[in-house]
Amino acid sequence: MQLATIDDIKNGVIVNPNVKKFDDLMNQQPIEEWVKKHPYIAGYRYLPIDKVETLMKAIFPQWKIEITGQGTAFNGVWVTVRVHYLHPVTGEWNYHDGIGAAQLQTKKGCSVADLASINNGALSMAFPLAKTVAIKDACDHFGDLFGANLNRRDVLSVDEIKDEVRFIAQDWNYAIEQLTLKTELLSEKELAYAHRIVNNREKTSYKKLILFLESK
Repeated sequence: MQLATIDDIKNGVIVNPNVKKFDDLMNQQPIEEWVKKHPYIAGYRYLPIDKVETLMKAIFPQWKIEITGQGTAFNGVWVTVRVHYLHPVTGEWNYHDGIGAAQLQTKKGCSVADLASINNGALSMAFPLAKTVAIKDACDHFGDLFGANLNRRDVLSVDEIKDEVRFIAQDWNYAIEQLTLKTELLSEKELAYAHRIVNNREKTSYKKLILFLESK
């Protein structure tokens, strides 16, 4: 696969437009009518496993699920999986790992510690459920399209992230410009302070440094 050069990066040239198209697709919000509300957890939204599988079949030429681990913990079971997929653009095999857990069903009012209270067939129901959760957990790594951020707060969109990166770069460049202009006006201690921020790219201190330099 062709790699970008320094000139490409400087000029904003997209060397692999199909890879960008794939990334843009992964960053789309999930199909709204596919999103469900959890019947017992208030405010929790999710994509059902059949919709996740539909997305996998539609996007990837080949994919497969490998169970990498399983066991019991406290009052339930857990399963780990590895979702292998053939990238539709690069043609390379990649994978994402996921983990899921499910509680064992018991008779009403009974503790799972009491083995006699565990319902018949509880294990046969819990393990498939844990596997389903693990698959969805692995597929979350693809991005928003698979429901990765449905229940996260204060998540920036791709455009907002690009804007934030651009503003940080502008602040850094402006801080260097001001430092160059005001170097002779700064004490040795003040110079060391300014150089530390710009050299270490201490993003949270850019604006503070700019205000300091503009006051000189």
